Amino acid sequence: MNDNPALSGAAGGRMAVPTVAIIVAALLAPLLLYWGTAASIVSVWNSSETFAHGYAIAPISLWLIWRRREVFQHIPVVPYWPALGLLALCGAGWLVARAGEVGVVMQYAFVAMFPAVALAVLGRRLAGALTFPLLFLLFAVPFGEVFVQPLINFTADFTVAAVRATGIPVLRNGTMFELPTGNWSVVEACSGVRYLISSITLGCLYAYLSYRSNWRRALFIGLSIIVPIVANGLRAYMIVMIGHTSDMALATGVDHLIYGWLFFGLVMFIMFWIGSYWREDEAPIVPATAGTNGAALHSAASRPVLGVALAAVAVCALWPALAYVSDKAAHNPAPVQLDGSRLASSPVGGTTWSPTYQPADAVLKGKYTAGGVPVELNVLYYRNQNPEKRLISSVNRVDSRKEEFQQVASGGRTEDIGGQPLALRETRVRGPQGNYLVWHWNWVDGGFTANDYVGKLRQAKAKLMMHGDDGAALMVATPVGENLEAARAALRSFLGANLAPLEATLEAARGR
Repeated sequence: MNDNPALSGAAGGRMAVPTVAIIVAALLAPLLLYWGTAASIVSVWNSSETFAHGYAIAPISLWLIWRRREVFQHIPVVPYWPALGLLALCGAGWLVARAGEVGVVMQYAFVAMFPAVALAVLGRRLAGALTFPLLFLLFAVPFGEVFVQPLINFTADFTVAAVRATGIPVLRNGTMFELPTGNWSVVEACSGVRYLISSITLGCLYAYLSYRSNWRRALFIGLSIIVPIVANGLRAYMIVMIGHTSDMALATGVDHLIYGWLFFGLVMFIMFWIGSYWREDEAPIVPATAGTNGAALHSAASRPVLGVALAAVAVCALWPALAYVSDKAAHNPAPVQLDGSRLASSPVGGTTWSPTYQPADAVLKGKYTAGGVPVELNVLYYRNQNPEKRLISSVNRVDSRKEEFQQVASGGRTEDIGGQPLALRETRVRGPQGNYLVWHWNWVDGGFTANDYVGKLRQAKAKLMMHGDDGAALMVATPVGENLEAARAALRSFLGANLAPLEATLEAARGR
């Protein structure tokens, strides 16, 4: 009798203990080789309540595998060598993302190595039987910040439309709006990104455990995406109405958050309750080869996995080694010097507005005039970037997370500067001394871009080509009132005289 089904390689036979040890060692190899990336994931779990559920992902994945432990009795371990190509692709993606300082891509590439290693050492059939438990590990990656601003915009649109439909007048300014009884603002905490991430994670798990047909699983997962977005809009509307009808006595403090989570919990309970009516029984496990005796299957399961395991570890180790070589070759120890004397305009004072960016290696800032209109310049230069010092990061903002400066609206533009098109982003920021119009873009690998994805690719290319990872954020701002075009004209005039000198200043600082 088989006392330990989890160690069975086929019906009627045990998987040898050395084989189990080799498989476990191969699966642990990515964790040891990419310890820094693993630590970065845990760091986000610790610092953000949005991703605190990450601690539960690996235990849930192991529990799901334990639930399916009988597959080890019916399906033999047959190493699958082509999976090493998939593993190499994950490693290459990690290396490129590391060069571009794209943390979330690094983390996804790292976590994806575990299913790839499992596919290589266990084989297509055995790893295939454990597809969802293995891929569920991807939910450990703290991803979702990119959806915050779109969710903020949707929530503001939904809430304002619902309040107006109720018959209450609303004066809107971007994501902020005023009712006769008080002012409201849709901020990051109101975006619903926490609800969305929690709903998708739970929805995928519930669909896997409750359904067998792919269309039912896809339908329920689709609902787990749509329902929390709409529910968050309803939540925001109800909170505004509670505040309005109570003359701002309720739903404006801690109770604001309590109402939100209670409402979200109720919505999720109703969604799962309705979904339970279409529950399907779990499919039985089909043996690898019907009619084959246990001895034959055990023989197949006993094929050596040491070779593929060593190859998998070697493939995993290749990319950190290349990263080490790239870091050494691309590192530039020289201090950054930004010479503002190249500019055609002379500063007339200090800035009153400043962005919220990670610390830069050098800063060039000041207040200038263009046609009698004040224009503020901020140039932040980065070299030898790391997770605490990045040019392009989700934590870098042209406004601030505090109340001093708040983003009102943002969008892309292309301006003609000196006869050349310049792609940039235009953002309106509300400050304590009035509103500002901000034009901002980046300089990466000797060229301008307003696209963060293009900027990351340029940075990765430059670093892997041993050119260094120098880059800079450029921002010009001017007070804006009712005449938006006058503010744009002032910024256009300033850049017409100073964009070329600014580019020359950056090239001189680069020195390569």
